[in-house]
Amino acid sequence: MKQFRQFTAIIEREDDGYVSLCPELDIASQGDTVEQARANLTEALELFFETAAPSEVTARLHSEIFIAIDY
Repeated sequence: MKQFRQFTAIIEREDDGYVSLCPELDIASQGDTVEQARANLTEALELFFETAAPSEVTARLHSEIFIAIDY
């Protein structure tokens, strides 16, 4: 049975595309559109969880994430 967990996705425009980041695990991806960047990040996270040892997941996982916006 698959476990489901919710993670943050920060997607930001960069040049002609979009960069997506999961700050809880420091995993990033990219895409030509917001939707593609999100889908690619989801795929990267799935691959990480399929291949990473439990100790690596624990070591990379940040349980508290603070996002601040400066103007």
